[in-house]
Amino acid sequence: MGGVIVPEIVPYLAGLLALLVVWEYHQILVLKGRIQAVDIFDRSGIRMYIHVAPSNNDTCAGCQDLHGRVFLPSMVAKRLSNPSQGHCTNPGGCRCLLIGLYGAWPEGRHLVERLRTAKRKPVKLNDEELLRLINGPWEQSVSAETDRISVHMLEALSYELSNPDTSIMGYRYVIDHAKQVRDLQCVLPSFMRMADLLIAQRRHSDALAVIDQFEKRYAKKKTGPLYPTEIQRGLMSLKKARLTKVLPSGSPAAA
Repeated sequence: MGGVIVPEIVPYLAGLLALLVVWEYHQILVLKGRIQAVDIFDRSGIRMYIHVAPSNNDTCAGCQDLHGRVFLPSMVAKRLSNPSQGHCTNPGGCRCLLIGLYGAWPEGRHLVERLRTAKRKPVKLNDEELLRLINGPWEQSVSAETDRISVHMLEALSYELSNPDTSIMGYRYVIDHAKQVRDLQCVLPSFMRMADLLIAQRRHSDALAVIDQFEKRYAKKKTGPLYPTEIQRGLMSLKKARLTKVLPSGSPAAA
């Protein structure tokens, strides 16, 4: 009986066509921000680092100049662990941070494209652009869980002058929820900054409670980037001594 002879190559071509269709559909979803395009060589979930200084009057000129600069991960690894090294003149030590983001929401994706177009040079964000990034729809993006701590930290650092209550809530969130290795670098600065903000607002009892929590968390005098230096421990002890004198002896925080 005669029949249709299908060349052996046809099933392979059909399979290839199906893969191309799936790939095109994947690209459409990536462009719409519905799924996350993951670089197989990137195990950190970080596509950029933003150098941020606290938005207060105590930030030195060197840190103000670097504030808002955005780097590719490769640029940070090849240059310095912190670009502010050698620039900061704050006698208490540099309070800037390099905050890592994946940035799957529209403003984040646009920033990644700017970085790539800049041909391995940092991109500078002004305050308005940084706030636009922070206030973008990051919670609806596929990188929301990855970037959650980073966005709260960026928000806290950016609103110290204009909305200190927002900053305090942001620092509290970081302290309570940072668990991943990439996020733990934000915990110590959150303690330091929140204590200062609470003292500035004359919320002395709350500030003392934060310092007590700091001392319990860092009771063991370990060394390393995730642990306080002797200077930082001394600063917190000094704040505690002053607060203890200010608070009534019968208040819970002073007990």
